[in-house]
Order: sequence, then C-alpha cells, then structure tokens
Amino acid sequence: MSAQSLVGPRLVEVVGSWHLYGSDGLAGPMDVWLIDDRGAVTHLTTGSDGCLIVEASKPHIGYDMGTSGRVTMGAIGEKTPFADHIGEDVLAVREEHAPNTGRVALELTFLTGRVRCESWAGDLRLTSV
Repeated sequence: MSAQSLVGPRLVEVVGSWHLYGSDGLAGPMDVWLIDDRGAVTHLTTGSDGCLIVEASKPHIGYDMGTSGRVTMGAIGEKTPFADHIGEDVLAVREEHAPNTGRVALELTFLTGRVRCESWAGDLRLTSV
C-alpha cells in the first residue's frame, strides 16, 4: 500500500505482537497495527529481505509455537513511541528506500512529534525522533 494513504486520519489505537520465549521479557514488537478513526488498519512489519512492509491487514490472534515460545497480541499501551500520539492526526509521512531491498524506513509526523519505523537487522525498530 502507499504510505501516503496514512496522511490525514487520526490514530486511535495501536496493536502489537511480541515473541515470548521462556522467561525472556518483552522486547520490541515484531509487528504493529495502526488503527485510524476511519476504521483503516495498517500493518507494519519486516520482510525476510530486510524491507519494511506496510500493508492493509487486520491483527491476528496470538499463537503457541511449542518449544519455540509463543506470540502474544495486545494493545501497545505505553510500550512504543506511538503511545504518545494516540488521538493525533498523521500530518505527513516520509519513506526511505535501499537498493535491492525497497522500503527500509517510514517516518510518521504528528503534531507533537515523529515516530520512525524501520527494519533493523531483520527486526522492527520504532523510535521517537
């Protein structure tokens, strides 16, 4: 999907998925779903080739992977930089691309700041900028 379609709507909810293994605590989310005031849901995750995937798709449910741990789902709450911008309109987006990979980063601008989403060594990394 075009990242420009994110501009305009108000962010009303953010859902994430986390891989839990043994007694390890939560690391950053593997996936994030942005839900806007128009009901659109945008999924952000990383691809096997290191790209940042931005697609329209709804969150799935958590699942057990046996000895490899489990994937849990839930509202982001205060766990990512998006938490500071719930209730704000997306004012602008900026993408970064790399040769042979495609999109590797997406920066969303809100009235009170920006959130950078990027594929970093195969993981989804979210930071406030």
